[in-house]
Amino acid sequence: MSIEIRVPAFPESVQDGVIVRWNHRPGDRVRRDENLVDIETDKVVFEVPAPEDGVLEAIEAGEGETVVSGQVIGRLQLAEAGEVHTAPAAPEPAAASSAAHEAAAVPVVTPAARRLIEEHGLDPSRIVGSGRGGRVLKEDVLRHLASRDQEGAPPGDEGGAVTPATASAAEAAAPPVTPESAPEAEAPAAPAREAFVRGREERRVPMTRLRARIAERLVEAQQTAAMLTTFNEIDMSAVIALRRRYREAFERRHGVKLGFLPFFVKAVIEGLRRFPAVNASIDGQDIVYHGFYDIGIAVSTDRGLVVPVLRDADTLGLAEIERQIQAYATKAREGSLAIEDITGGTFTITNGGVFGSLLSTPILNPPQTGILGMHKIEERPVVRDGEIVVRPMMYVALTYDHRLIDGREAVQFLVTVKEMIEDPARLLLNV
Repeated sequence: MSIEIRVPAFPESVQDGVIVRWNHRPGDRVRRDENLVDIETDKVVFEVPAPEDGVLEAIEAGEGETVVSGQVIGRLQLAEAGEVHTAPAAPEPAAASSAAHEAAAVPVVTPAARRLIEEHGLDPSRIVGSGRGGRVLKEDVLRHLASRDQEGAPPGDEGGAVTPATASAAEAAAPPVTPESAPEAEAPAAPAREAFVRGREERRVPMTRLRARIAERLVEAQQTAAMLTTFNEIDMSAVIALRRRYREAFERRHGVKLGFLPFFVKAVIEGLRRFPAVNASIDGQDIVYHGFYDIGIAVSTDRGLVVPVLRDADTLGLAEIERQIQAYATKAREGSLAIEDITGGTFTITNGGVFGSLLSTPILNPPQTGILGMHKIEERPVVRDGEIVVRPMMYVALTYDHRLIDGREAVQFLVTVKEMIEDPARLLLNV
């Protein structure tokens, strides 16, 4: 008996998707809930799991094809009772060994990790995954490559497996390896057309749905909003001293390291309370003032920029904020963010400092009317009480929609954030 494999129901905001990759081929044996195919939309990548144990009988929509909700994309031949989960009573030794090896050699691999594995000709069974349920992440592959290079193993020589180190908060925020920074050009998801002009290679690769959507929204923001940016600088000494003093106790108590972002989330919320227009949006001729604080945190992935949202961030403590940010970073690297994780939001924070940016002007995330840009912390000479001293300083930028927010409000909002960060006790005393 065979059953149909259908595209899952997309949310109302998603019209269709493109099949990025089939993870199995016709004739492959699969288990229930094993990922069969990755479907990319303009927001997230959907994983379509196998509904039952069985054998992939046919693929009816190939890689690169556009599909819609409920469309039949393949067929699955159901396994007979015990066929998949129960081994034969007396298997041939060679067959049993082969089956065991095959099962061990097919770990769950994220799309980003799979591309690196194929590019470098690695054996995925020799890479130990640190993701949920042993899933192999892109970081695991990079660690494996680094370890192999240190041991002097030639390309293709798969020595012992690499034990993954525990990812730190800095690693979670580190910029992903891009095709431009990789040792070799990353293989395109779809067949590329190459042209050689006087020995110089050109490569044409179709834009991903997410990248196309990002481009569309950025152009929309430029064309529809009256964007203006105001700047300030923050002395980070107090927050750095606070983190250093309570770092170990905080981690023991909450099981998570404390970064800078939770302080900025709290400071932003205080600013939004004082200046509600920065937390509002424009809908036609109406202004929508939001009575809640859903703060988007921009996260860079190998597929592009995504903005998962901290719902009701004003009700969260510093540890809860940090925990959710790290969870979102992990899901973003795995490509497992859900639609509800990245929709909505009343204000956005982006941190270009993790990439070394000293100063930049962030672009609004429509229909929001404000976005805060954090930057690199750098020791600089400043004047305090008439004396020149060295302090760890950070430039911050607020881009706002001038149609709704006046310069006075924007500047005072940014000053509020500055005051909260330079004197964190204000966050507790609400002053």
